[in-house]
Amino acid sequence: MLLKAAPAFGLFNSNGENLSALFSSASSSSSLVMKAAEGRNVNGFVTCAAKHTNSKPLTGVVFEPFEEVKKELMLVPSLPQASLARHKFPDECEAAVNEQINVEYNVSYVYHAMFAYFDRDNVALKGLANFFKDSSVEEREHAEKLMEYQNKRGGKVQLKSILMPLSEFDHVEKGDALYAMELALSLEKLTNEKLLNLHAVASRNNDVQLADFVESEYLGEQVESIKKISEYVAQLRRVGKGHGVWHFDQMLLKEADIVA
Repeated sequence: MLLKAAPAFGLFNSNGENLSALFSSASSSSSLVMKAAEGRNVNGFVTCAAKHTNSKPLTGVVFEPFEEVKKELMLVPSLPQASLARHKFPDECEAAVNEQINVEYNVSYVYHAMFAYFDRDNVALKGLANFFKDSSVEEREHAEKLMEYQNKRGGKVQLKSILMPLSEFDHVEKGDALYAMELALSLEKLTNEKLLNLHAVASRNNDVQLADFVESEYLGEQVESIKKISEYVAQLRRVGKGHGVWHFDQMLLKEADIVA
């Protein structure tokens, strides 16, 4: 049954006949009238109100979604190789994300080389080996997370060459443990510097979404990593190159067991 507007609140059919009388003898007539006055659905009938019942003019700007979306619709690419998800993602931000991906993979590669060194049978520092292996995995996960974000924003991931790391980490004065941990601290600070640069690029281009991503996913964790490795460096400087390194290595193993 098709309903149309009438000069007052009520229920009407297509012929303009008032249907409210059908419910006048019912015990729930008062509730039906209230529902009708609110423009609600009553027993399958849709209530409607006359335009003159509220003659107050509208004020302010009326949101018209189909008009608002016209300019955005013009930006939707039709070429199959173009990203449909890309929206307000500047080229400089895309390039900076790719650079950070390369940084994370390079740092991961160095940590993996450290893992291989301390895992040798004639070095046999399992705590340090596990620590650098976990560090390598963490940096690789950071790179993969950036790659996923690049795809979400409609950018293109462009991987670059990874530099060959050192394979020997022994040092005449410092020993291998301290030398490797100091190198790790410098790598974490370098990564932090690159992340801050990525955040600066996002801010300069008014890319609030990229800035928020860097802040929420990386910056806090990076500060914690720098603090932890700084403490390890301080401890290794105290124990020297001798028997204290073995005790430090055992401490790393116990910390790994607690975390696991």
